[in-house]
Amino acid sequence: MNKVNTASEAISLIKDGMTIGIGGWGPRRKPMALIREILRSPVKDLTVVTYGGPDAGLLCAAGKVKELIYGFVSLDAIPLEAHWRRAREAGSFKAVELDEGMLHWGLRAAGMRLPFLPTRCGLGTDVLKHANIKLVKSPYDDQENLVAMPALNLDVALIHVTRADRLGNTQTLGADPFFDDLFARAAQATIVSCDELVERMDHSYSSDADKNLFERSLVKSVVHTPCGAHPTISAPNYGWDMAHLKEYSGFAEQDDGYQKYFEAYIASGENAYLEKNGGLEKINKLALPSF
Repeated sequence: MNKVNTASEAISLIKDGMTIGIGGWGPRRKPMALIREILRSPVKDLTVVTYGGPDAGLLCAAGKVKELIYGFVSLDAIPLEAHWRRAREAGSFKAVELDEGMLHWGLRAAGMRLPFLPTRCGLGTDVLKHANIKLVKSPYDDQENLVAMPALNLDVALIHVTRADRLGNTQTLGADPFFDDLFARAAQATIVSCDELVERMDHSYSSDADKNLFERSLVKSVVHTPCGAHPTISAPNYGWDMAHLKEYSGFAEQDDGYQKYFEAYIASGENAYLEKNGGLEKINKLALPSF
């Protein structure tokens, strides 16, 4: 019943050629400590499903991605993620760009164990042609043609939460926990990273019971990663590190920029990464952005 592992133990679940889904969206609640652990590992040829941020940028730049299925890849204040853009322009992976609603519906279909779900999202666009997605006719009197969005079945989902216990119960306390429950239910196994690890969520945590987004039975592994979403937002604990994101984006303009960033920030391990960014105390004081 104790699901706590180290990051390297958890990431060992991911094998070459698997399909992984990454929770969070854009620069919010990305499980970046887990992503950095993947970058230190030999795993490759991944299919990645994401509402992308620096997770997509780093994995694509590192050559870990065979196929990327995404609704967007953005850092918000930096509209296009620079490392993803460079890899995309180089044609280094197969890109499947979907309408955001289509991605949502594909994850929901997988979680419901259905082959597809009908939707109007994507009708009248070239997304259907490029993603090879078919239409289905309503069997009712309306006879409407709808998009048959196929299930996006995942081998593993990676999700960052505010708090978790050793049993796999989780709480996500920010105001925008969109999509994480869909990723967890679409996957055969879910790896959770958390800013705070507690022994067991008992009645003392009941005031946040509605922040438990998915069942603990879906969670295979729990990894304690204080500030593990950095440089993205993990509300209410810390905001994004825009100074770091700007520096990170600048590396993409350099020859071998990803490798230089990797050597500067990732290669030496997670503790070194945090120290190079000012340590836990500084990161936990990063202001939450206003939108």
